[in-house]
Amino acid sequence: MQLLRLADLNHIKHHNTPSIVTIGNFDGMHLGHRQIIHHMQRLAQTQRARTCVVCFEPQPKEFFLKDQAPLRITPFRDKIQALKILDVDQVLCLQFNQKLASLSPEAFVKQILVDGLNAIHVIIGDDFRFGYKREGDFTLLQALGKQHGFSVESLPSYTLLGTRISSSYIRELIGRGKFNEVKAFLGRAYTLSGRVHHGDQNGRKIGFPTINIPMPTQVAASGVYVVNVHIKDKVYRGVANIGVRPTVCGKIRLLEIHIFSFAHDLYGQYVTIEFLHFVRSEQKFSSLDALKEQIVKDKQVALDWLEQHRLAINEKV
Repeated sequence: MQLLRLADLNHIKHHNTPSIVTIGNFDGMHLGHRQIIHHMQRLAQTQRARTCVVCFEPQPKEFFLKDQAPLRITPFRDKIQALKILDVDQVLCLQFNQKLASLSPEAFVKQILVDGLNAIHVIIGDDFRFGYKREGDFTLLQALGKQHGFSVESLPSYTLLGTRISSSYIRELIGRGKFNEVKAFLGRAYTLSGRVHHGDQNGRKIGFPTINIPMPTQVAASGVYVVNVHIKDKVYRGVANIGVRPTVCGKIRLLEIHIFSFAHDLYGQYVTIEFLHFVRSEQKFSSLDALKEQIVKDKQVALDWLEQHRLAINEKV
């Protein structure tokens, strides 16, 4: 898969190979997103075209709403990895800035879809809007497609057991700790991944060493969880906290994981954290001793939950 990240539309290079294109945030890469990708791939095979996903970084609502924007289901890297697994030919990630936000729908189509991607067919979701002040809609895109020689298709929302699958609904389920339902709508377990960084050793000081993964964006999960920790071909159990760590005056959002029965150095490695069960919300404690006391309780809750669900604690489970 080819990933192109562009801050300036002038840097888009024209492709002679025709493209089947879809556009959106694709946050979480849920079953609805997968439906679009699979449909795009079937069309590409019959028309000898390549598949291209156009997305934005930051996401448009993050640009306009700042801290009030919806939390993400997955960080950018996780989304790109999911698209790679689905075997998309190209991802064009455009930097969403004021210049792009000011682009008219007509200019968006001409510069990106026509001149840049040589689109012959564009697939969008049923709530898709584009261009300056979201003035572009399905009807306008169809008209522009006739003008420039590409067809347009709007796919209906994907439903499962009568429920419309959307990123906003999955985000709500994550906030409520409903991970079985989240798994059903994503088509896979809910995970976050990243590279293990050096921390400030606070966990080690109070007897609970952790691995630390910075979260570059605000994600929907926040609080303490029972987790699986995927390290290469092995899986370990653990308890994790994701948040800003108010007790130690933390400044950045961090995913901290205490892995049971584990004493190996993981600095610099990529690991994947699978969320199993919500334990409690993040809170500020009066002292490190009070925090340690709560962590002891959290660990026991995690161990009890694992035992209740007959999940072994040993490595490579």
